[in-house]
Amino acid sequence: MTGSADEDRADALFHALADRTRRDIVRRVLAGEHSVSALAHKYDMSFAAVQKHVAVLERAGLLSKRRVGREALATGDIDAVRSVGSMLSEIEQIWRGRISRMDELLATDHRTGTTPDLSADPTKEH
Repeated sequence: MTGSADEDRADALFHALADRTRRDIVRRVLAGEHSVSALAHKYDMSFAAVQKHVAVLERAGLLSKRRVGREALATGDIDAVRSVGSMLSEIEQIWRGRISRMDELLATDHRTGTTPDLSADPTKEH
């Protein structure tokens, strides 16, 4: 996958999870397979609205559907959820690296009694 494809996938995942109802649907389908009609009974909204939420989750890869007779059964994809966790961990590691560098800089300045060089761009990775 290219960097752009990764970013598109991240956009789709975070867009899908940005909605409270969709997060709840993900929790339910990760616990076990549910028919879309059974899911629709859990929410105070139309069946069509729940179908749209399920479609957004399916496009993002967070769940898959299969047909059994007239029912559409939805199942959560734990690998997709893990990929979201990995993306957040990667962002956390960048943040932790910056905090660590600031700690090192402050410790160095404290020992030498010099003023820290604040001209460096703190958003740049070293």
